[in-house]
Amino acid sequence: MTEPAKRAICIGEAIVELARGGNGRFALASSGDTFNTAIYLARAGLAVGFASALGDDPYSDAIMAQAEAEGVDTALTVRVPGRLPGLALIEADAQAVRRTYAWREAAPARELFELPNWSQVAESLIGARLIYFSGITLSLYSNVGLGRFLAAVEMARAKGATIAFDGNFRPQAWKGDLTRTRTVFAEALKRVDIALPAYDDEAVLWGDPSPEATIERLQAFGAGEIVVKNGPNSALVASGGQREAVPVPDVVVPVDTTAAGDGFNAGYLAARMSGRGPAEAADAAHRLAGEVIRHLGSIVPRAGAGMH
Repeated sequence: MTEPAKRAICIGEAIVELARGGNGRFALASSGDTFNTAIYLARAGLAVGFASALGDDPYSDAIMAQAEAEGVDTALTVRVPGRLPGLALIEADAQAVRRTYAWREAAPARELFELPNWSQVAESLIGARLIYFSGITLSLYSNVGLGRFLAAVEMARAKGATIAFDGNFRPQAWKGDLTRTRTVFAEALKRVDIALPAYDDEAVLWGDPSPEATIERLQAFGAGEIVVKNGPNSALVASGGQREAVPVPDVVVPVDTTAAGDGFNAGYLAARMSGRGPAEAADAAHRLAGEVIRHLGSIVPRAGAGMH
């Protein structure tokens, strides 16, 4: 197992994904926002672990096998006998915009910080170099689980871990309860070093009128480095008192927008962890996101997975 002090840890949920292709048939894959980011970070050469919970069924086995084949450490992915992972069915319209139908309520990932050995997962976070999670991660947990998770994040940050967060707001995951969502996000944001929001999500959740307004709100929470993703438009990067719009190098007609943000986040974090500055990292992030949307599904086939 990789030495914890040297690795990134992504926390969240890996699901079984059924995506309808052009022939009307469904293809089976493994997905999940932080799971996708973990894979792309591993491809970039980072030591990375994935913290979650799965069942003991063949589909959970397939998720674990994919992670391991990609070099993602699964020691923090707890197996729960008799349980099944979440399932998502994805259909894309003619503009490559996806609609997702999910069955996730009984997934063991929701109980990661309430399972009998939750404290081992929490302790492992404390030695991490980078911790990455999302609004979808936060939507999984009960208030008890959230309290334990955020306490571990706070302790990890005190020991020098960089905390990165993508709001990735999905209203259905929060049952439309905007008040609870904002409360939970506010608690998380107090502990975040690098915020990687998508502007359209922030506009829905917080009513932000512009990416600049998103930056000001997140700076008020204390985030020192903010990258606002804005689809095919420039990403707005704020760090060290400076703001810079980093344009998309090539506007790509998407085949499938699934996981574009997950790829962007991995490209950005990998570049920052290797010592590149925020603007250069955002350019690398755009390039990886552009690669992701050229392919069907969350994970680009390895032959096309350039991360430079």
